[in-house]
Amino acid sequence: MAETKREIERKYEATGETPVPDLTRVSGVSAVVDRGVMELDAVYYDTPDLRLAADALTLRRRTGGDDEGWHIKFPVTSGIRDEIRAPLADTLPGELAGLLRSRVRGDEVVPVVRLRSARDVRHLLTDDGTLLAELSVDTVHAERLPKGGKATWTEIEVELADHTDPAVLDAVEKRLRKAGIRPSTAPSKLAKALTDTGAEPRPAATPGKPGTAGAAVLTYVREQVDAIVAHDPAVRRELPDAVHQMRVACRRLRSTFKTHRRVLDRNTTDALGEELKWLAGELGVARDQEVLDKRLRAHVADLPEALVLGPVKARLRRRDAARGSHARRQALAALDSPRYLTLLDDLDALLTDPPVREAARRDAPKVLARAVRKDRDRLAGRVEHALALAPGHERDLALHEARKAAKRARYAADAARPTLGKPAKRLAKRVKAVQTVLGEHQDAVVARTALRELGLQAHGVGESAFTWGLLYGREEAAAAAAERELPAVWAGASAPGLGAALTR
Repeated sequence: MAETKREIERKYEATGETPVPDLTRVSGVSAVVDRGVMELDAVYYDTPDLRLAADALTLRRRTGGDDEGWHIKFPVTSGIRDEIRAPLADTLPGELAGLLRSRVRGDEVVPVVRLRSARDVRHLLTDDGTLLAELSVDTVHAERLPKGGKATWTEIEVELADHTDPAVLDAVEKRLRKAGIRPSTAPSKLAKALTDTGAEPRPAATPGKPGTAGAAVLTYVREQVDAIVAHDPAVRRELPDAVHQMRVACRRLRSTFKTHRRVLDRNTTDALGEELKWLAGELGVARDQEVLDKRLRAHVADLPEALVLGPVKARLRRRDAARGSHARRQALAALDSPRYLTLLDDLDALLTDPPVREAARRDAPKVLARAVRKDRDRLAGRVEHALALAPGHERDLALHEARKAAKRARYAADAARPTLGKPAKRLAKRVKAVQTVLGEHQDAVVARTALRELGLQAHGVGESAFTWGLLYGREEAAAAAAERELPAVWAGASAPGLGAALTR
């Protein structure tokens, strides 16, 4: 069974003769205990074109030490990585293979580097023996596989102990710097080994001619494709907000294909858009359930106890558990499907050989400004149509369509920000406010449907349906409040100066 460890560490350049200064002079460190030398032997795996290394991921099988086994390291931020560990086995465990699927696809991972290290370990302890950090002096011998260059170096590594204040690392670094020891320029041992043996991953090519509409649109497309790939393992690990972020990347990408049909040929992008719609839909079951569950639980918690009649909280928990489990299975089934991997390959193919049209070769500002204005005009039509309808089911549907148009207009403005600057940023902010109001309305509509179902279930088994009806009424009021708020918010997003500023 795989386990996760948050790894917070810093690396420093050294030689075999570099002395480690007295670290008991570091605030909070009362003793430095020598733990001896460990011999570590690690083989790092990647695709032949080093896709994992290109994304700063490492996959290794290591023997020696107290954590031997298979490890994947995902970067979190500078100096922080999540290490996923599985027991030692001859082949890569399936649980870890799944975390790499969006990058590896149908290819095999192969040995690319072997690192043999002599690790001289010292523990930095408080006066009561609590471990603050582990410092190691590593003498590393790297060999490029199957037959390649070799390299040798020494480095100092300081890793924070669990539940320890990161300020300890700052204090240790200050002491090391005073001794002339400087931070390493390599983010990891693997990165240094690849550099020193002449096998660095090649950076992705810049799409299109700089300054053109094609380059601007394709750069944004690449960002969203990368986001889908990067959020895949986070969804599998059930990290907070991962499903939402992956779904947003699908929507942004699909929206971009629609917005920029003058730049990218829809004969290619329409089919990709349908596949993105499918993927977002499969992920959406989990996300929509998460949003609804959170909303209903919050509303129940806000009620006075005297108004919570019957096993309301228990019924919500059962509903959440049953539907949440089903939604997660559905999302994972989609991510493990051949259809999903084909989509990722097709998106890569689009970036490798973009289906550009004539407008792609034109200057980016004019093409992007026109596209943004067009999407805002489309949103205007939908908002005005919805507001002209009487309150009721038809208006609810029209407001939902306006919400989708608001997302598209906002995504178009976001994509144009690197080209159009502050005017696009201002428009995106105003349209986001419209989207938020419309989102609150739609959430209330969806919640009413769920509350009616819960009320019927409670009534059917002889429970009181009073609380469900009360919550239903509150959702009606929330939807009505959003409808009253919309005209003023829309007025801010539809100001004539916002669109005109895009072309100045």
